Amino acid sequence: MKLRFSPASPYVRKVSVTLLETGLEGRVEKIPTDVWDPETDITRDNPLGKVPSLILDDGSVLFDSPVICEYLDSLHDGDKLFPASGEARWQALRLQALGDGMTDAGIIRFLEIKRPEEFQYGKWMERQIAVVFRAMDALESDMDTLEAGFTIGQISVACAIGWLDFRMPELDWRGDRPGLADWFEGVSERPSISKTVPALP
Repeated sequence: MKLRFSPASPYVRKVSVTLLETGLEGRVEKIPTDVWDPETDITRDNPLGKVPSLILDDGSVLFDSPVICEYLDSLHDGDKLFPASGEARWQALRLQALGDGMTDAGIIRFLEIKRPEEFQYGKWMERQIAVVFRAMDALESDMDTLEAGFTIGQISVACAIGWLDFRMPELDWRGDRPGLADWFEGVSERPSISKTVPALP
């Protein structure tokens, strides 16, 4: 298998963490990809022009991190990151949606900041940060779920927070959310998380 990736992408990080957690890292060749390069060929593999994109051995391609991560989780016999059924599955998927939603909002704000100042829409950026903070508040108020295990949900939340710290270190989110801050500090020591810290290409 081949993974089209960027080391700064929080969605790629989800896949990288999944590879480490499932013991599949050695089965995947990583291909650095700059989706912003006018000469990129990423659209040959992914019509959306995004990473991560996973090229399977038969030449077919999976894209979007939830799909790729669940596929990888189906290839091993250890503890599953995607619970098979019941309440545990819905909790994992709910946390994944919350983490990915935080990431989506953060990226929208980040891209808006990169526009020339006269074209930036302040209220739109404020709306995205409000989304991030509401998600963090929801996590803070439900620490029992967040601390209940390590599934795709916890991976998604950790990758979201890690990316926000990487791209927007000025956000002062920890003071009002001590439980979430402690959880993130602890999960950041997990090998799959500590080995996949986002970096510039």
